[in-house]
Amino acid sequence: MQAGRLTPVQADALQKKAVTEKSTFIDVLLASGTINARDLAAFCAETFAYPLLDLAAINVTILPPKAIDAKLMATQRVIPLAKRGNKMSVALSDPTNIQALDQIKFQAESTVEPVIVQHDVLLKLLETLTKSTEQTIMDMTGDEGDIQFAEEESAAQAAPDAAAEVEDAPIVRFLNKMLMDAVNMGASDLHFEPYEKFYRIRFRVDGNLVEHAQPPTSIKDKLVSRIKVLSKLDISEKRVPQDGRMRLIVSSTKTIDLRVSTLPTLFGEKTVMRILDATQAQMGIDALGYDPDQKEILLEAVHRPYGMVLVTGPTGSGKTVSLYTCLNILNKPGINISTAEDPAEINLPGVNQVNVNDRAGLSFPVALKSFLRQDPDIIMVGEIRDLETADIAIKAAQTGHMVFSTLHTNDAPSTLTRLMNMGVAPFNIASSVILITAQRLARRLCTCKKPIEIAPDLLIKAGYKEHELDGTWKPYGPVGCERCNGTGYKGRVGIYQIMPITPAIEALILANGNAMQIAAQSESEGVKSLRQSGLVKVKNGLTSLEEVLGCTNE
Repeated sequence: MQAGRLTPVQADALQKKAVTEKSTFIDVLLASGTINARDLAAFCAETFAYPLLDLAAINVTILPPKAIDAKLMATQRVIPLAKRGNKMSVALSDPTNIQALDQIKFQAESTVEPVIVQHDVLLKLLETLTKSTEQTIMDMTGDEGDIQFAEEESAAQAAPDAAAEVEDAPIVRFLNKMLMDAVNMGASDLHFEPYEKFYRIRFRVDGNLVEHAQPPTSIKDKLVSRIKVLSKLDISEKRVPQDGRMRLIVSSTKTIDLRVSTLPTLFGEKTVMRILDATQAQMGIDALGYDPDQKEILLEAVHRPYGMVLVTGPTGSGKTVSLYTCLNILNKPGINISTAEDPAEINLPGVNQVNVNDRAGLSFPVALKSFLRQDPDIIMVGEIRDLETADIAIKAAQTGHMVFSTLHTNDAPSTLTRLMNMGVAPFNIASSVILITAQRLARRLCTCKKPIEIAPDLLIKAGYKEHELDGTWKPYGPVGCERCNGTGYKGRVGIYQIMPITPAIEALILANGNAMQIAAQSESEGVKSLRQSGLVKVKNGLTSLEEVLGCTNE
């Protein structure tokens, strides 16, 4: 009124309306259209001599956390901006709200410095900041139906206090949604990752990590607790890594096992869940992507009465699925198969599977020694990690048993030198190992693929011979469609190096030959390197040259 922006009649009418509607004078003033929020903020700042701030330019992640109670922020319409010593800057749109300033001063035990902001921007930001975690999660999950976990009830009975703590409906719904999304997207792993300012969930789809969600950071502890209860882990132990597993009941005919690993990090426990789909072991050898000649060599080796077959490659290269596919081929009523794994990833009926437990004293060597007293035909060792395990496995192969195992090496020839470096005698390697297969997984091109032009010199540099570039074929490249979520790739295909141990390679082993000599000998015998196998897949239009170059060395 003093500034001439309102007549006494208008001001009186607005004041009465505010009392009648139990609203504030600023709300009814802006609703009347007499003045807009921007002009009102400028007027208040000038009249009361307070700083004016554009709240839209503020980075909400740097606002002081929990400086004042969320309820006080919502009811008094204030937002703490910064705190330095015993002074706090507070954003508000009504400088006459002395009650709010007094309450903040009392609660924060600080001197309050008011900063004027636009009323509409303030209300919008307040809604975001004070929106309950529960509502945020409900918005993210939508109307996701419940899913079941095997043995969930027994887990709750075993730890009733823990179960009660995490039987938070929004948390339960959110975890269910993440698991179903991962299954539907064909993900192999789920990563729940806490950071200082945010919390993110990523899925590994076809070998690549993709960010899927960023839920509120306030749910990270409850979410980990919920996962721990389902995985039968110690809910109170947050200082050391833990490993467990859970089973997800997707339908009456399909269940999916999940291997769970927790790891304490700077800002909370990171949890990784590996999806173990037992149907992968039943896919059959043809679905894995072996070339016809490679498949023939592999099948001939696994049907031998005794010896050792080694599968090598980095983590996530499909070694387990390859081994289980071989075991599935050999799994007959007349054959006794025993496996020692850490842990058993895929449940295979008819196979005696043992989980290694070092803390309980059940190590790979202990399990292997026990297997030899169990009248086995075929033994599978999850991984050869040390000399003792290697020695027992080799002795088993030499005494009439078929032994399968894995090693972490880059290719087939270097596997032999790795065993020598472990301390295994060359004559033991030569007399027991019958075949080594190295493998990688490359993303398979989606059906939306298209032929692309690649310069001949680049193809030759990649590993093709000049006579192969005869114009009868063209490399394909990714396009992107709904089926593949715009990536151009859907699923994966195996790239293999299958190296049988021939008399010539045995002679090199006994002569302490190095990996380069063994590789040269195997190549002269027609064994394709990983790169050469990958180039065949490119030629057949199964994957792109870029993928093969990305997962093989030459």
